[in-house]
Parts: sequence; C-alpha cells; structure tokens
Amino acid sequence: MAVKMGLARWSGRRALRGFVLLLLIGVPVLADAQPANEAPAVPVTVATVVRRDVPVWLRGLGTVQANFAAQIRPRVDGMLSGVPVKEGQDVKQGDLLAVIDPRPYQAALDAVNAKKQQDQAQLANAQADLARYTSLVRQDHVSRQRLETQQALVEQLSAAILGDDAQIGAAKLNVSFCDILSPFDGRIGLRNIDPGNIVRAAETASILSVTQINPISVTFTLPQDTLPGIMQAMEKHTLDVVVYAGDNTTELERGALLTPDNAIDTTTGSIKLKATFGNSHRTLWPGQFVNARLLAGTEINVVVIPAASVQHGPNGLYVYRVGPNNTVSVQPIQVSRQEAGVYVVTSGLDDGTVFVTTGQSRLQAGSRVVVRDAQASPTISGS
Repeated sequence: MAVKMGLARWSGRRALRGFVLLLLIGVPVLADAQPANEAPAVPVTVATVVRRDVPVWLRGLGTVQANFAAQIRPRVDGMLSGVPVKEGQDVKQGDLLAVIDPRPYQAALDAVNAKKQQDQAQLANAQADLARYTSLVRQDHVSRQRLETQQALVEQLSAAILGDDAQIGAAKLNVSFCDILSPFDGRIGLRNIDPGNIVRAAETASILSVTQINPISVTFTLPQDTLPGIMQAMEKHTLDVVVYAGDNTTELERGALLTPDNAIDTTTGSIKLKATFGNSHRTLWPGQFVNARLLAGTEINVVVIPAASVQHGPNGLYVYRVGPNNTVSVQPIQVSRQEAGVYVVTSGLDDGTVFVTTGQSRLQAGSRVVVRDAQASPTISGS
C-alpha cells in the first residue's frame, strides 16, 4: 500500500514539472508571434526661430597702462631730508613728495645776490664818473680817451649785473629743485630711498614713483582686417570697449575707444588700439592683463539660434527641425558667426520654424519627439 502511494506522488511531481517546462518553452514562441511595438517618442526641448539685433564684438588681449607715470628722481645733489607722503597715498598735482636739504643751495643764492649788489654799487659809481667826464670833456679838461674808457667800464659793469641775474636765476632754480612736487594727480608707489640718504642727480634709482590710476588706459590688438570697419564706425560715433578679467566672464570696466595706432605691426599683422576708462572703482591696475571687447557695430534683424542646438555633420552644420506629427528632419544651415552663445544664421531657417535645442543625442531623421519644454528666445550676454 505504501509503495503505491509513493509511486503516485512521484508521478504527480513529474507531471507538474512537465507542465511548467511546457509553459517556459511556450512563452518565447508566443512573443515572437506578436508584432514589434513602435519606438517611444524622444523628450526634447524646442525653440522657435526669431530675429533680433546682434552686436558685433571684436575681441583681443589687452594690457592696462597708466595715462601718466613718473619715476621721481632728484635734480640736485644733497641729503634727502624728508618724504612727507606715504606709500599708496593719493596725491594731487603740486603736492610735496620729497625734500632735499636746501641749505647749500640757499647759501649759493645768497652769495650771488651779494655779488649783484656789489656790481650794482660799482655800476652806480662808474655811471656818476661817466656823467662828470662827459661834462668835462666839453671844456677840454678831460681827454676823450678817458671818457671812452669810462664808458666801457659802465658797459662792463652792466654786463656783470646781467650775469649776476642769470646766476641768481640758476641758484633759485636749484633751491626750488630741493622741493620735489607731484607732476600730476596719481598714486604713490613703493619708496626706494629713505630719508637721510645722499641722493645725486646722476643716479638712475628713483626715490619713489607716481602713477595715475583713474582715468586709465588699455591697449589691445586686433587683426589688421578689422581696421577699415573700425575707422568707418569711428566717423559715426564713439565706440564702446568692455574689458573682462582673465576668466573672460567677470566684467571689470566699460570705456571708449580713443584711437588705433598709426602703424600696423608687420611681424604679426595686427593693429594696436587704445581705450580709456574712468576706473572709479579701481578694478584696473597698470600692467594687468585683460580681455578687451570692442563694439564695432550691430547687425539688425538677423536670425539667431542657440549654439547648443547646432549639430556638426560631415556635410556641415544642421539642426533638427520639428515638423508635422512631431517628427523631426535634418535641416542644413549656413551661419556667419557665433556671438555670446548664439549663431547668426544666414540661410536654412525661416521665421517661425520650430527646432530642437536639447535632446538631440537620441534623434535621427524621422524620429518622433515629445516636447518637454519650449525654450525662450536666446539671450546675448555682454550686449
């Protein structure tokens, strides 16, 4: 009896295994028999072709330069008795910067003044004698030769006084050189010579420097081919120049183009230009490297699209155009230039055309798309 029950259980388990195996074998057969589903729609972001004005920026590497810079050196020899300004101090034109001991030069001035007084006394005496000799010569009491000698002495003393005046002027100039004044408004640099040292006019070392910080200038270079357009634009209005930091993103200052240089650099084929800036916040510093952008003009009412929407193919540039039933097609385009994240399109796109801006990696001609978001018209930074 027990043997029969065991056989019955074994047979039941075997039958169940066979049924399960049959189901597993039958699944792929049924699946192969079903038709393939269509590919799902690709989510994308789209935008519509717009027209707008696009600024024409010319970019070049520039260097900040002070409008005026001076190394303050002595013009007379002597001891540097004082430097009444501090390093980094702002000064005005005519402010006292340094003092050289004036006592030797004041003594020389006093000496030439005394010499002039002596010569003036001698001249007065000679002129009195000349007047007497002139009266006596008419009475034949004095020879004409004596009269002529006295006349020469008067002229000699008169010339001596003129020489005294010249020496007095030179002595006064030396005294004035003892007070060194600022030649223009600017900022004091680091001091090189301390008070108490002997300074000489023949030395090349400067006592300190003065540099004009505001206003300030930037010189930058552009290709020579841009010069004709710049000159034509300068005849119409002042051209704006914007300078950026080394990251080419942080705006430092805005100014105006002053002038191009008077010659093209034959070694590089570039033209140097100079722009001026108010620099009221002192974001520009002499010797600083900056990225300069010159606004040469504006293209009016042109087609612009985001640079991210443009694809590069073996036959050139193209975009994915969204057509009826949300299917896309490849649309070749021609562009003139790229400006601040957008392309200026010259042909291939009409007003109102809808094109894909993001999500192109999964697209091909004929793909269906589902619009995830509509992008706003492209913005142009720095305009």
